[in-house]
Amino acid sequence: MSVKILALFAIGIIALLAAVFYFFSPANGPGQYDDFAKCLTEKGAKFYGAFWCPHCADQKALFGNSMKYVTYVECSPPSRNGQYPVCTDAGVKSYPTWIFADGAKETRVLSLQELSEKTSCSLTPVNSTG
Repeated sequence: MSVKILALFAIGIIALLAAVFYFFSPANGPGQYDDFAKCLTEKGAKFYGAFWCPHCADQKALFGNSMKYVTYVECSPPSRNGQYPVCTDAGVKSYPTWIFADGAKETRVLSLQELSEKTSCSLTPVNSTG
């Protein structure tokens, strides 16, 4: 076989392994708060944050794999200078900020129970082990 064919074969194997890892990785699996996170989105709750914000990381960690269903708005450009207009227009001044459908704002990490109370979304975790 030529070097070109071997290189293409190796790239194909690597791509296949990456796809298998991606689709079967626990990080992509269901989260225990999927229904709750989907309800927050349906009720118009939005979480504004910045990738460099440790409190935002804490807020995201509360959701685990279910965070993918929360409406999250990234406010910080990669340079960390300034703020994207969507956040400025929403009046976001600090992170994390939650804005609810009624216009109420909370600028701190909220417990899942507090989010449940503010949105009337049921906080019933699903056992993600099976």
